Amino acid sequence: MALVILAHPDFSRSIANKAVITRLQHSGLSLEIRDLAALYPDYRIDPTAEQQALLRHHTVLFQFPLYWYNVPAILKQYFDCVLTYGFAYGTGGDQLRGKNFVASITIGAPAEDYRADGAAHFRVQELCKPLEQTAYYTQMRYVDPFYFHGTSPALYSADEIRQRAEHCAQELVTLLQRLETEK
Repeated sequence: MALVILAHPDFSRSIANKAVITRLQHSGLSLEIRDLAALYPDYRIDPTAEQQALLRHHTVLFQFPLYWYNVPAILKQYFDCVLTYGFAYGTGGDQLRGKNFVASITIGAPAEDYRADGAAHFRVQELCKPLEQTAYYTQMRYVDPFYFHGTSPALYSADEIRQRAEHCAQELVTLLQRLETEK
């Protein structure tokens, strides 16, 4: 069973993230989905409830849009509140050891922007280094990030985004199925 931490601050307006979540919900996988913005609109995250959710699962999927080359603020708040000393790191902090850490990211701009000579100047994997370090520090198994480009409604039609998201979400389902069989 996988835990999905949905970290989209305005999920109701999302096209890509909504398509991914819908595909996951209809995949037949056993999932628990926690929509952080719906649960904590005031950003006052309940660390105990979130830690208990983490303990119930072997794979944790963080689903979010890339915002200014980073995670949305609510996901950063989640990490700060939930991945605490004595739980996720430090003395006795081995509760997440061996669990899969998967970042699933929707990216508004086209892929060519995310090259050394592109508008973003960095590849997506380079921008994910803080996530990778978070996984390592909490003794989780970092899985290369899953991501796809072309999700900005300013650049693409809703149909283009939805089709791209649905296709990519199927690949994500395959990845989650593989991770669950590797336990």
